[in-house]
Amino acid sequence: MLRSVFALVGIVGVVVGIGGSVVAADSRPNILWLTSEDHGPHMGCYGDTLARTPNVDRLAAKGLRFQHAWSCYPVCAPARSTLISGMYPASTGAEHMRSMVPMPAGTKMYPQLLREVGYHCTNNSKEDYNLAPRGQVWDESSGAAHWQNRRPEQPFFAVFNSTKSHESRVIVRPHTLITDPAKVHVPAYLPDTPEVRQDWAQYYDQVSEADADAGERLKELAAAGLAEDTIVFYYADHGSGMPRSKRWPCNSGLQVPLVVYFPEKWRHLAPTEFAPGGQSDRLVSFVDFAPTLLSLAGINPPHWMQGHAFAGKYQTKPQPFIHGARGRMDERSDFVRSVTDGRYVYLRNYFLHLSQGQHVNTQFKTPTTQVWHRLFEAGQANEAQSIFWRVPKAPEELYDLQTDQDEVHNLANSAEHQEILKRLRQAQRDHSAQIRDLGFLPEGEIHSRSQGSTPYDMALDVTKYPYERISTMAERAASLDPIPDDQFGTAMNDKESAVRWWAALGYLMRGTPVVRAGPARLRAGLKDESPYVRMIAAQALAQFGEPSDLNPALDVLKQLVPPDKNGAIVTIAALSAIDALGRSAAPLWPTIIAINEEGALPDPRFGTYIPRLVASIETHVNDQSPSPAAAPKTKGKNSEGR
Repeated sequence: MLRSVFALVGIVGVVVGIGGSVVAADSRPNILWLTSEDHGPHMGCYGDTLARTPNVDRLAAKGLRFQHAWSCYPVCAPARSTLISGMYPASTGAEHMRSMVPMPAGTKMYPQLLREVGYHCTNNSKEDYNLAPRGQVWDESSGAAHWQNRRPEQPFFAVFNSTKSHESRVIVRPHTLITDPAKVHVPAYLPDTPEVRQDWAQYYDQVSEADADAGERLKELAAAGLAEDTIVFYYADHGSGMPRSKRWPCNSGLQVPLVVYFPEKWRHLAPTEFAPGGQSDRLVSFVDFAPTLLSLAGINPPHWMQGHAFAGKYQTKPQPFIHGARGRMDERSDFVRSVTDGRYVYLRNYFLHLSQGQHVNTQFKTPTTQVWHRLFEAGQANEAQSIFWRVPKAPEELYDLQTDQDEVHNLANSAEHQEILKRLRQAQRDHSAQIRDLGFLPEGEIHSRSQGSTPYDMALDVTKYPYERISTMAERAASLDPIPDDQFGTAMNDKESAVRWWAALGYLMRGTPVVRAGPARLRAGLKDESPYVRMIAAQALAQFGEPSDLNPALDVLKQLVPPDKNGAIVTIAALSAIDALGRSAAPLWPTIIAINEEGALPDPRFGTYIPRLVASIETHVNDQSPSPAAAPKTKGKNSEGR
C-alpha cells in the first residue's frame, strides 16, 4: 500500500514539505549556487581581457551580469554569516572574524525556510558562519552533499563552493604560471615589483581553476537534463585575496562577480531588467541574497531579514546604496564602515590609531605584502602605496570609481565633492542607526551584555544598548576635530562604559598633546570597572603619557593578559595594545609567555589568534627568544583568515 502511495506521488509530481505543506513539483524552481572564494570581477564577462573564464562567460552570455554586487564584508566568515541569515553581521553581533553568536530569537537560516516548503537543501561544503543555528539547517552539508540525493521530483537548492581561488592558493610555490606577469594590471596602491606581478598572475590562474569547477557543475546539470529547470547563480565570497582587497571594505575588497541565469521556464521570476546577455546596474549585496532566494521559491521574505529581494515574486525596487564593513580580522581589531551609490565609495574609519596594514598573520604570508611593507619601511613607497601603512588613518575617505578605479585619491577634503561626501556620510550613519550597529561596543561587551539573550535582541533594548549616546561619542572621538578640553574628561565619568571607552579612545587617537593635557582622567581610568576602558587608558598613558605613567599602565595591562582570568577576547585586545608599545612593554614578557588558553577560547576557531600575537610581540617588544617550553599553549584548530 505504501509503495503504491509513493508511486502515485511520483506520477502526479507532488512533494510534501517538512512543514507538512503539499507542493507541486513544477511550482518551484531548482536553484543552484556556484560559489568561489577570494576573487573579484576579474573575468572575461566583466571585460577583463586577461582572464580565462570561459564557463562563467558562457553563463553570462545567456544570463544577467550584475555590475555593482558587494559582499558586505571583505572576509569569509562574516560574509557567509550575512548570506545564511539575510541580516547584517553588525546587527546580529556576528561581524568579528570567527566569533560565534546565536541567531536572533524568532529567526531562521534560509535553508530552514526552504526546507519547510519542500526543498532539498545541500551545501558542498563550507559553512564557517559566525552564527550558531537552532535546529537542522541543511539536509546535507559535506563534501559529498549533492542535489542528486533528493527524493524523486523534489525541488532542490544546492551550493557548490570552489576553494581554488582562495588567498592561500596564490602563495603556493613553486607554481608554473600560465598568465603572463608582464600583462597584469598592478593597482596604484601596490609597488610594481616581480613579486607583486607573480602574485597577480597566479591569482588569475587560480580564478581560471575556479571557473573550471563551475563548468564541471554546469555540465553535470545539463547531463541530468535539469539545465532548463534550474536557476543558476555564480558569485565569489568577497573581493580578491590580494592585499588591500581582502580584509579591506572598499570596492576592491567587496565587489564580487555575480552572474544569474534564468531558463525560459522561470524567466518570469527574473529581475525586471533581465535580458539574456544583459547587464544590471542595480545595487545588490549579500544581505539581499537570502530574501531573493526565498522570493524565487515563492516565499515572502520575513520582516526580520534586512535585505531586499532583487528577483522572484517579491522582488523590490532597486536600492540607492549598498553597505560594507570591517570588524576584527583574525587577531587584529578594527572598525570601518563603507557605503557606495555605485560610483562613489565612502569609508568611515573609527579606529584611527590602527593602520589598514595591521600585521594579520595570514595576510603577511603573501609575497606582495612582504615586499610592499619592506619598501614602505625603507621609505621607498610613493604616496599612493603608503596610505595602507600610515597612522593615523583618515577619519573619512571618498573615492570616485569612475576616475579612480584603484581608490587612491581621497576626495573627502575636496571642496567640489562636499555635497557627495555629506550624502554618503548620512547614508552610512542612517544605516548604522537603523540596524543598531553593534560595532560601537567592545567585542567582549557584545557577548556580556547579551547573556541570556542574543546580541541582536539586546541591541533593541535601549537600557542595555543606548546606541545614540555611544555612537555620538564615537563620532567625536574618531573625528580628530578639536574637542573642548573637558569633553573627553567628562565622558570618562559617564555611567555608560562604552561612552567611557570611546572617550579613552579619543585620547589615544589624538596622541601626546591631548594625553598629556589631561592625564588625571586617564589615570583614573586605570581603575575603571570595565577592562576595555582600563586597557585603552593604559595604552594611551604608556604610549603618550609622562615617563612616570609607564609602570602603572604596564601593571594594568599585565593584569589583563591572562586569558584564564579575563577571557580570550580581553587577552587579544590587551596583547594588541602591548604590541603597539614596542620595547616599552618588555617587562611584560614573562607574563606573556606564561599564557594558558585552556578553557578560555570562546570558539575553537580562535585557536591561533593569541599565539600569533605573542609571536608578533616577540618580534616587536622582546629580542630574547622564548624556550619551547615557554611557548603559549593552544588547543584550537588552524584558523587561517579565509
